[in-house]
Amino acid sequence: MTETLSAPQALAPATGPTPQKLKRSIGVVGGTLLTLSCVTPASTLFVVVPDLFSSLGTYAALTIAIGSLLCIAVAFCYSELGTLIPSAGGEYAMVSTMAGRLAGWLVSVLSLLVVMIVPPVIAMGTADYLAPVVHIPAPVAGAGVMVLATLAGLLDLRANAWITGIFLVLEVIAAGVVAVLGFAHSERGASALVHGSVASGSTTSTVTAMMVVSGLAIALFITQGFSTAVYLSEELENPRCNVARTVLATLAISTAVILVPVIAITLGAPDLAALTSGDLNTMVAAWSNSAVGTFVSLCVALAIINAGIVMVIQNSRVLFASARDKAWPEPINNALSRLGRFGSPWVATLVVGVPGAALCFVNLDTLYGVTGVSVTGMYLLVAVAALLCRRGTHREAPAWRMPLWPAIPVLLIAVLAYILTQQETEYLLWTGGITAVATLYWALYLRPRRETRWLVSIPEDAQS
Repeated sequence: MTETLSAPQALAPATGPTPQKLKRSIGVVGGTLLTLSCVTPASTLFVVVPDLFSSLGTYAALTIAIGSLLCIAVAFCYSELGTLIPSAGGEYAMVSTMAGRLAGWLVSVLSLLVVMIVPPVIAMGTADYLAPVVHIPAPVAGAGVMVLATLAGLLDLRANAWITGIFLVLEVIAAGVVAVLGFAHSERGASALVHGSVASGSTTSTVTAMMVVSGLAIALFITQGFSTAVYLSEELENPRCNVARTVLATLAISTAVILVPVIAITLGAPDLAALTSGDLNTMVAAWSNSAVGTFVSLCVALAIINAGIVMVIQNSRVLFASARDKAWPEPINNALSRLGRFGSPWVATLVVGVPGAALCFVNLDTLYGVTGVSVTGMYLLVAVAALLCRRGTHREAPAWRMPLWPAIPVLLIAVLAYILTQQETEYLLWTGGITAVATLYWALYLRPRRETRWLVSIPEDAQS
């Protein structure tokens, strides 16, 4: 982590055309709706959580709870850094400014890896939840969702806040229905939540502490969407106050919306084999009737579409900011930094959405593992930046300040590093290989052009 930037050096030089800025058009409510929609509690509950049930059984809820506690520390880091560096670049702008350009570049690659691959894979889950109404092949359904999300991403951000807000209400209702049904049909006591068991064929296995630690990477991924508030910080009104409010409110709400139904499912599953299978549709139908099951399924399908819209919005802002900060050859920078009539980065939106539709036809079996490693690594670098964020001019800068600094980032660095050591070698190698290629790009292209490339810019009105 060399070439650490001071505040003045972090700004792009005032040469050439003035970098385009995104329009500040949303407040805490709109930002929270968009950010919650990126967490997309219902689709996370129905698409990602079943993988935890299959590996951790009755310990899935405990693992998510531990991950949520870790995310509080992460949210503190994001809140302080996001108010110091309110840029659409999100993590990479914060880390570049505080921990150096190379660290910022690696964070940008990890964040792109997370947000570019996850939307199409989640989008493919739409087919399962549209099945009560119409049968569509998963790749076709996923591609359709990505196209729809791309079209929505071209609109004004305020309009998208209303669209995603409506969808969000429906998915919260669906999660609430699942929670009520699960508690109403409890088959076991609360003690099951702290006695880890998982079905293994016709036998029962004990879930070990190391299995929980390994599962924490996915648990971090489950609630990681709260970081979207930082990506939107350039479009939030009064970012010095509203970034922290949006980050912390989103984490609190999303944790409740996800964790409560997970506890209810754990207690209400008819047996351990059913819980381990993760077939939530079947459980909901058994607890109620086909009409309720269909309603929940359609709400989940809408939640997935909602997530696609917000993720496309988020990803396009990251690409827009990277182009504005000269991360690519000039023709690519010029294209990705163009804004359309609605104030959205339309070229960057298309670059995110069209390949996302194509990825729906690709086998991505290792997605969750690679994503978990990438999220953990990204959080680790953000924690390092938070540890360094009170040096020089940043010490006295007006910003939201986390409690218990520097203990929180130090503890977070240690815990996240340990979690990384417990991940499967295959996922570490995939993520490490991509990071190595990114480092070569830095060494061969960006670093030799340090005066004209990778110039992390902060909007002029960042102090507002």
